[in-house]
Amino acid sequence: MDKVKCIHCETDNSINSKYCMRCGYELPKVKTEFSTETTTQTTTEKRKFSFKTLIGIAIGFGTMIIIQQLFFNTPSYDKAMMQIASELNKTCPVMVDAETRLDNTVALPDNVFQYNYTLVNMEKSSIDTLAIKNFLVPTVINFVKTNPQMKYQRDHKTTLNYYYKDRAGLYLFLISITPDQYE
Repeated sequence: MDKVKCIHCETDNSINSKYCMRCGYELPKVKTEFSTETTTQTTTEKRKFSFKTLIGIAIGFGTMIIIQQLFFNTPSYDKAMMQIASELNKTCPVMVDAETRLDNTVALPDNVFQYNYTLVNMEKSSIDTLAIKNFLVPTVINFVKTNPQMKYQRDHKTTLNYYYKDRAGLYLFLISITPDQYE
């Protein structure tokens, strides 16, 4: 392939020659098609390598994220509070005492946990809601400060709402205990 044959005298000439070295006849032009194919092949191989490498990196990165989520990610506080509410709600409604029933619990946004109570023997029209609320606030604060079951909420500075309604389901009052009240 390094030589080109003269079509007039059939002498082998160098591929770079334009005229035959024996007879001086103009040599046929040599097509450089082979070298173009080689260049195209090399470029295609490089593209395939780059694409394969990219896919490998993406799969490795995805695997790393999945492993981190499964083994090293602790559940968020909001999720933990929703789980606590769900567990408590499995036993609700439950009578706390002769007058009070815990209906359910709710994990609310902004680090708020709410207990929903019904005063089963009372009607809004026949009670002094302010007097009952003032009576309950110190008791609830003391409960939050001292009860070992409330430690998780205290540690995460949760605002605790105690929502009360009468036997007809009418709103009576809300006691909201903030972290500064129980620390």
